[in-house]
Amino acid sequence: MAPLSEQLLELEKKLLDPALRRTPEMLAPMLADNFVEFGSSGRTYDKKQVLYQLSRQLPAQLTIEEFRVVELALDAALVTYRARAESADRKGEKYSLRSSIWIQHTGQWQMMFHPGTLVAENRPVKKSAFPFTNKPEGA
Repeated sequence: MAPLSEQLLELEKKLLDPALRRTPEMLAPMLADNFVEFGSSGRTYDKKQVLYQLSRQLPAQLTIEEFRVVELALDAALVTYRARAESADRKGEKYSLRSSIWIQHTGQWQMMFHPGTLVAENRPVKKSAFPFTNKPEGA
């Protein structure tokens, strides 16, 4: 079995795939029933709303940068990364800081919570912006 970081990176990449994002029946099993997203617009979305919105959204090309995983428990993990979104017309880019809480339910990883925050420019994220570690304090 692949390391947790590889498993979750592949799942995050799938969720950014324009074809999957526009297909609710493929996307739904990847989101927990109690899924919540805090959008970069400031709005809150549940699973049903996300499935509806993504099925109607013009697809952008999204790329993951600076990916990190912290195991919170045997069946829970925090993912953080920066996303680069290239518009469908390829005329502009937007960057956002994203995080996801993944839980393992009946052997399958599902996203439970996902906030995103737009950032103004393309520059590396300081390590202190994602200070999480798997090491206990003082170790």
